[in-house]
Amino acid sequence: MWFYLSEQQNFSDFGNEGALIWHETNIPYAVWGPESTRSLSLKYHLSEAVKNNGSLYAHVYFARSGYSPDPNDPEYQPLAAFGRTYSIVTYLPKSKADKKKSLLRNSEDSKEDVTIPEAVQEAQHDLKEDGPPEWISYWKPNVTINLVDDFTRYTANAIPPIVAPYINIESTTGNYYPTVFFNEFWLLRDKLIAINDTVTEVPLHLEVSPISMTKWQLFLQMDQSFQVHRSYGSMLDGESDELKRVFLEGNPYLLGVTMIVSVMHSLFDFLAFKNDIQFWNKNKSMEGLSAKSVIVNFFCQFIVFLYLLDNDTSWMILASSGVGCCIEFWKIGKAMHIEIDRSGRIPMLRFRDRESYAGNKTKEYDDLAMKYLSYVLFFLAVCFAIYSLMYDRHKSWYSWILSSLTSCVYMFGFIMMCPQLFINYKLKSVAHLPWRQMTYKFLNTIIDDLFAFVIKMPMLHRLSVFRDDLIFLIMLYQRWVYPVDKKRVNEFGFAAEDVDQAASSSDTPALKEDEKKTN
Repeated sequence: MWFYLSEQQNFSDFGNEGALIWHETNIPYAVWGPESTRSLSLKYHLSEAVKNNGSLYAHVYFARSGYSPDPNDPEYQPLAAFGRTYSIVTYLPKSKADKKKSLLRNSEDSKEDVTIPEAVQEAQHDLKEDGPPEWISYWKPNVTINLVDDFTRYTANAIPPIVAPYINIESTTGNYYPTVFFNEFWLLRDKLIAINDTVTEVPLHLEVSPISMTKWQLFLQMDQSFQVHRSYGSMLDGESDELKRVFLEGNPYLLGVTMIVSVMHSLFDFLAFKNDIQFWNKNKSMEGLSAKSVIVNFFCQFIVFLYLLDNDTSWMILASSGVGCCIEFWKIGKAMHIEIDRSGRIPMLRFRDRESYAGNKTKEYDDLAMKYLSYVLFFLAVCFAIYSLMYDRHKSWYSWILSSLTSCVYMFGFIMMCPQLFINYKLKSVAHLPWRQMTYKFLNTIIDDLFAFVIKMPMLHRLSVFRDDLIFLIMLYQRWVYPVDKKRVNEFGFAAEDVDQAASSSDTPALKEDEKKTN
């Protein structure tokens, strides 16, 4: 094997010793052993042309022992040597300047913004979102050369489409040379080195090794799948690198446990969703349930949807959040009467309490709990919004409002669950709650607790994971303390006393028949 580096895409300077970076002999092909893998690490000095967005190519040649890859060499045989070209320098669009700024001029970030020259500010201002991006060159520090172990006999029209671009066919015989695959699957974006005038020396790690046909096709298929997902918008740029990082840096046992737990999380989430819809679809009475919590949950879900829409989230996450908003709005229709008021010029929605909710103590307790909790939530929201305005940067005032509201929903949303605890305490009963749906949600919170210790995350987020656990544990305590009220209907609209009366009435004729038979 000969490994040359050249700024020319077509290489012919085989006699240049300065261009020859690496030379290996006695490399076995299709033989798996310790001597099949060769590696070399070195430092490469960049030329002025490469520093100024110039290209650099790796020309890798393989030949049978005793033969030369140089066509001008007397020992050269076309059927005994072959080569491939690979670009060491790649060009990627430069990350757009962070358009977030401090909305107040008395912060440190604003002082730094003032020091920027006016010409630079005008240039940044003229650069629009839809304008042509600036491309810069990046250095690939790792070059992995895989020789594919493939002896498949392909016919002329039966080469798989995923393999065809890599097949190097010899025109006279119709045979193909060993396939050379430059493996970039594990080369992550953050490992690339940006090239500029200040970079004079860069690291370069070279490796040549065999690869099986199955593993090679798996890499090609996964790369193709990532590209399809990015084109459809279901995967953002950089998410594939994060997935690869899990396999590179994660413990395999921990990874297996995480995959199993993730499947369980999806199952419990689906069951909780199903039972939540079933409960509200069959619910006939709002006695003991907090109608205001249902309304607040809808507004919280709607705020999160607007926040995701403002931050260029993938359409799959937006669709999921949008469906959640629609379901929360549908639950408002089950908890309250929604009417269209056409008395004015513009039709308006009017919400009216249901008779089962307003005709008992539930509405009184709900209003009392929401009154005091809204004071606490409003105070926390204002404090956090002021802190975010002073110390954080935002794209606009609209983004600041959305981010502040979303952060409050994220951190203090569990306060909205407290009115239900207060209603349970006043009514001394929990028979009106959808316990099956809540059980599945509690199982999901346990899984979230596991992820909180496994996955790297901020401490604030880690603490917020345990908020639902506290609420549910209090509800479990209420279920244990308060006796069963057989007069109160359950989530299916049945009461225990009605079932007992129906059972006793159905047993009475049967007893009379037995008495007649015995007489």
